Amino acid sequence: MTDHPKIVTRIIIGKLIGAAFGAGAFFLLPDLGQENSLMLKWGFFFWYITFGAIIGIMGIFDHHPVLRIPMPWWLRAPAIGAWLNLVLTLITYDLLQRILASYFPEGSALQSPFWFVLEGAVLGLIIGYVATRFGGEGYQTVTS
Repeated sequence: MTDHPKIVTRIIIGKLIGAAFGAGAFFLLPDLGQENSLMLKWGFFFWYITFGAIIGIMGIFDHHPVLRIPMPWWLRAPAIGAWLNLVLTLITYDLLQRILASYFPEGSALQSPFWFVLEGAVLGLIIGYVATRFGGEGYQTVTS
């Protein structure tokens, strides 16, 4: 997609989009009245910067290394984003459930922390598109 694909460009784009999303999470997370609330906000901010960098780095794999099947950006990036946020959800399940309970009514399906998995897939898709558009993909990102 570009004349000179570069892995560094992919990583920078991923980190910038992740930082923008992380800043949104920082300011939109409610203050839970706990002393660790600020630590949680900073944690989400840095999580999404790392999230973007990982999706940017994974752009060098345009084929699955074991199965030898093509992995286009629109499949690879959302899968990685969903996986990363699944891990985050499993680690912070109780805390995420309390946060969502402050936003949505009791018994609502939207109170499930597993919505963060879908959010990770969507954010991964966005980062994957922009990083591939401006940074390229595949082996040529590290060889040119």
